[in-house]
Amino acid sequence: MTIEQTNYAAYQLSPGDALEITVWKEEGLQQLQILISPDGTIIFPLIGTVGAAGKTITELKDNLTSRLADYISDPSISVKLLNNQGNSIFVIGKVNKPGQVFSGRRLDVLQALSLAGGLTVFAKEGSISIIRRTGDQVKVFPFDYSDVIDGEDLEQNILLEPGDTVTVP
Repeated sequence: MTIEQTNYAAYQLSPGDALEITVWKEEGLQQLQILISPDGTIIFPLIGTVGAAGKTITELKDNLTSRLADYISDPSISVKLLNNQGNSIFVIGKVNKPGQVFSGRRLDVLQALSLAGGLTVFAKEGSISIIRRTGDQVKVFPFDYSDVIDGEDLEQNILLEPGDTVTVP
């Protein structure tokens, strides 16, 4: 298995991702294009609301298969990721291109800053922070750009989660 296949298999779905779901030999369930809603769910014919965010494509497929088995004998389902617009982070502050950054894979902080055009000359390199909201909790991770660029404290260069905000004062 290649690295790309491994990453794709491990990709966790996010609100905003678009899927194509097909149930083989079932008219009316062919190539349904479904958007994962902001609450992380999809609505699928026959079975209703299904949690999708945080699951891999394989986990979602298995869940749909088991729930559809109550209505269809031995359902054969395929799930395809059409776009991963839910896999986005935000970079704000003193960068050259602040805003939402979309990525086909998980990014670390340096990669996100690079996609945002890099720091401006007025940025406070030692005061960058990453804000992560999980449910009702907010976590803040410090990031010292100068240290990481110099090869020090590399553990600060964390992988970002969808919805994270990188703040550059």
